[in-house]
Order: sequence, then C-alpha cells, then structure tokens
Amino acid sequence: MTGILATSGRVALLTWETFRVTFRRPVEFRLLFEQMFRLGVRSLPLVGLTMIFTGAVMALQVSYTLAAYGAKIYVGSFVSVSVVKELGPVLTAVMIAARVGAGIAAELGSMAVTEQVDALRALGADPVKKLVWPRMVALLVMLPILTVLGDVLGILGGLYIAVFEIGQSTVYYWTKVKEFLLIGDIVSGVGKTVFFAYFVGIIACYNGLRTRGGATGVGQATTNTVVGASIAIFISNFFIAKVFLAVQTALSGGAW
Repeated sequence: MTGILATSGRVALLTWETFRVTFRRPVEFRLLFEQMFRLGVRSLPLVGLTMIFTGAVMALQVSYTLAAYGAKIYVGSFVSVSVVKELGPVLTAVMIAARVGAGIAAELGSMAVTEQVDALRALGADPVKKLVWPRMVALLVMLPILTVLGDVLGILGGLYIAVFEIGQSTVYYWTKVKEFLLIGDIVSGVGKTVFFAYFVGIIACYNGLRTRGGATGVGQATTNTVVGASIAIFISNFFIAKVFLAVQTALSGGAW
C-alpha cells in the first residue's frame, strides 16, 4: 500500500512539473511537432487497420444476431454508436499504449540508463521540458484526432459489410447512422481520449525516467508501461462513461 501511494505521489509530482513547464518560455514547438508526427501520424496505419476490421466484424456479427429478431436494418445504428462511444476510443487508446507508450518508455529508459538525462540536467536543461512535455502534449492533441479518424474508418468497415454482405444500400446505411448517432455520443467518445492520452503519456514518461538496470530495466519499464496504461484505460473508461452518461441524462432535453 505504501508503495502504491509513493508511486501515485511521484506521478502526481511529474504531472505538476509538466503542467508548470507549459508556461515557461521558450515553447518547444519544434519538439512538439516532431512528437506529434512520430506519435500521431505514424500511428494512423495501425489505428486505421484496427478500426476498419473492428467495424466490419461488428457489422457481420450484429447482422446475424439482429436477423433473428427481424432487425437487421439497424446494423448501421449498432455499429456507429458502439464504435463512437466505446470501441473507437478504447481500442485506439490501447493501440497507442502498445505502440507509443512502449516506445516512449524504451526511449526515455535508454536515455536514463546511459545517463543522458543526467547530462541534460548538467547542461542546465530541464528534462521535463525537453522530454516529457512534448510527448504529453502530442498525445493529448493527437489521440482525439486519431480516435475521430478511427471512428470514421470503423463505420466505413461496417458499411462494407452492410452493402456487400447484407445487401443494404449505402444511402440507407448512412440514414440509420445519422438517425441514431447523437452529438452527445461523439462528444463523450472523443472526450474520453483526453484522459486516456494523459494516462498513457504520464505512465510511459514516469516509467522511462525511473528506469534502472541497463537493458533489463528498459524491458521491464516497457512492459510495465503497456500493462499499466492498458489497465488505467479500462478502469478509467468505466468511471468516465458513468460521468458522461450522467451529464448526457441531465442535458437530455437540450442538444444531446
């Protein structure tokens, strides 16, 4: 229990340090854009493939289930709502945790064990400003964007199955998508990814900077990052979903 509290305190301190250096000049835009490209743009093929086939298999499975109740016409509705509210945000975040989180932990861990982080401090540079801040902000910006793109691709994957396997028309599929998919669903789905991005980034940076023990330590930090970030995503998703559902219910008379 003491170890968990100590780790939580150090993570909170790293979070505060990252927030504090955000307002310190100069702003490292070059490092930020580089990380946005490396962590975000290069992850698009992985996220795209994952979501296309997720949407396709969902449409395939749902069509057989709904056929027993004569409700196969609602395939587009089920796929769009499921992908936008849950599968899109969660699967995208898990893929980013596996690819980006592991990469950050390995990169920072290698720098830590080879004393490059200490060299930055000796040169008067702040490791949090140079190493943590660009990666955190890049994740906070790019994960919601990747999620939106993944949602679109997942719905398109469902469209393929609806048209070529079920025999629906493209216009009818999109009609059902627009009929059941609400603005609140999109906001709640994308809103989750901000929290997921924070968990992936802070866990990866924390484990990377605290790596000790050479190559073995780097491997352990990478494993801990993927496991810890994945667990944080699944657990937080439950509580965040409850909060968004409560807000959506409270605003049900409005634009939601």
